[in-house]
Amino acid sequence: MGISASAVKELRQKTSAGMLDCKKALTESDGDFDKAIEWLRKKGLSKAAKKAGRTAAEGLVTSYLHAGGRIGVLLEVNSETDFVARNDEFQTFIKDIAMHIAAAAPECVSEDEIPADKIEKERSILKAKALEEGKKEEFLAKILDGQINKWMSEQSLLKQKYVKNPDITVQDFLNEKIAKIGENLVIRRFVRWELGEGIEKKKTQSFAEEVAAAQKV
Repeated sequence: MGISASAVKELRQKTSAGMLDCKKALTESDGDFDKAIEWLRKKGLSKAAKKAGRTAAEGLVTSYLHAGGRIGVLLEVNSETDFVARNDEFQTFIKDIAMHIAAAAPECVSEDEIPADKIEKERSILKAKALEEGKKEEFLAKILDGQINKWMSEQSLLKQKYVKNPDITVQDFLNEKIAKIGENLVIRRFVRWELGEGIEKKKTQSFAEEVAAAQKV
């Protein structure tokens, strides 16, 4: 298939790999961007991939408040040097990630952090639902694998579609920053709070319901 110059340019911007390597990656992947990025990583041609093994022990912890203080996020992102941690580009990046966490409510940074028992519990729920809907037993394994993969992606911060640009994932956004800043960056951990979370709230009557109740007396 023909690969457009604009597609090659876009892939190069995301990975900082060479133009010829980007074109070959897209050709080998039939134009699929995610597969092309994976191809570059496997070949060691993506700058983000080359930096992934380098130690990132500096960085920042940032806080973010959303919706008038109803949602709060604490986030730690690591860099290789303190110099980068004080860089405006880096600080804007971690604020954007914190904002994404507030909006998208991921459960963990990566799929590897999802406990096995939680995955099995979700699988059993999905299986019961599929059987209730009349799905045939012989097709269940394939159906459940697809549903579990989708569910895990929704739980994982790195796999989620980035709220400011749904055409890319948070992982893609991270890779772009690694390539641009020139250091390995690691989204290490976060905590997200939502006001009243876990508290069973009493149902309150609306003004209209209060008026109706008073008229019955």
